[in-house]
Amino acid sequence: MDIRFPTSRSLDGSDAMNLAPDYSAAYVILETDGPHQGHGLTFTIGRGNELCVAAIAALAPMLQGRELDGIFADMGAFWRQLTGDSQLRWVGPEKGVIHLATAALVNAVWDLYAKTLGKPLWQVLCDLTPAETVALVDWTYLSDALAPAEAVDRLAEKLGSRPQRIADLQAQGYPAYTTSAGWLGYSDVKMRALCREAIAQGWSHFKMKVGGNLDDDMRRAAILRSEIGPDRKLMMDANQVWGVDQAIANMRVLAAHDPWWIEEPTSPDDILGHARIAREIAPIKVATGEHCHNAVMFKQFLQAGALSFVQLDSARLAGPNEIIGVMLMADKFGVPVCPHAGGVGLCEYTQHLSIFDYVAVSGSLENRVLEYVDHLHEHFTDPVQMRAGRYMPPLAPGYSITMKPQSLSEHAFPTGAAWARG
Repeated sequence: MDIRFPTSRSLDGSDAMNLAPDYSAAYVILETDGPHQGHGLTFTIGRGNELCVAAIAALAPMLQGRELDGIFADMGAFWRQLTGDSQLRWVGPEKGVIHLATAALVNAVWDLYAKTLGKPLWQVLCDLTPAETVALVDWTYLSDALAPAEAVDRLAEKLGSRPQRIADLQAQGYPAYTTSAGWLGYSDVKMRALCREAIAQGWSHFKMKVGGNLDDDMRRAAILRSEIGPDRKLMMDANQVWGVDQAIANMRVLAAHDPWWIEEPTSPDDILGHARIAREIAPIKVATGEHCHNAVMFKQFLQAGALSFVQLDSARLAGPNEIIGVMLMADKFGVPVCPHAGGVGLCEYTQHLSIFDYVAVSGSLENRVLEYVDHLHEHFTDPVQMRAGRYMPPLAPGYSITMKPQSLSEHAFPTGAAWARG
């Protein structure tokens, strides 16, 4: 299904690269001969969503007629089959529209599997043994950075303490930051009001969009810093609009407002550019990853010391199999994983991934915050639950991504009622 929300009308999600996005989902439902369905999506911002829908249709024959138990007898092999088709790889491989479509399908398979087990996905992942976890990952291009046997050993070290970390999360939740106060298209008055509202709700980490006019960025940063005070964290996100030299120069100016990190300061493909920026703007950190299209890119970012925060995306990487590989490498390199969220459904997805990372992989919450945006959660049957700026672990079986039938109907593009209203 091609599902789109007209967020451009209110400039929700606006930034320097994406001035008026319509948050969208290429949405898939896996039907079975049993009582359960698997739901999955990949996130886009409007035009081009139809390409992801078409790519899902191209991949669908690899799932049709399969037995779920057969898939999960060797889920790692199934993932390699889905990403390794000898003809479709020519329009990939493991990047672009095909990989986005693969994410929707793989996520739907995991959602279906978790529902059949009657558990939320994070619990399914946390119940795996170290060896079962490592077997999910395709190590072909990753083992030079982390050998599978070492990954098993690192997971085994934290196995016995998993129950305590689960109990801690159930009591206190997973720490988050908000982007909702700092969209580029928001007025100064709206930013101030949203900051005050967020502080009243217990938020301690705030992200703003930069990358427009530098004077405007400085003015807006001064507003946010004055509202949140000196002790709360302020992060900035340039959404790729700067060249390397410009990023360095601008961040040296914006340093006056004490940003914790700059996100996507330049082209998401420029690993060496990120490494130079990281060296020259320290102690400001560099965060990136929502446009890293596969685990190999993350491997090279980590090897080059080009980022301080891994911001993997649950719908750009091809599902939990690939994401787990990135998390294991990040843990080896000592770099915290702070996934990209927001959009439509990404908060619902990434809460499961961050919980798994804390419980099974990193065992730490130090310098770890998960993005939160307060848009569109009302369209899901099991939306995220926040408490004082923290994600509370989901309880319902599945991957939390099932949309309400009415929302799917109203936002189908271009015939749904949300679009007919103009």
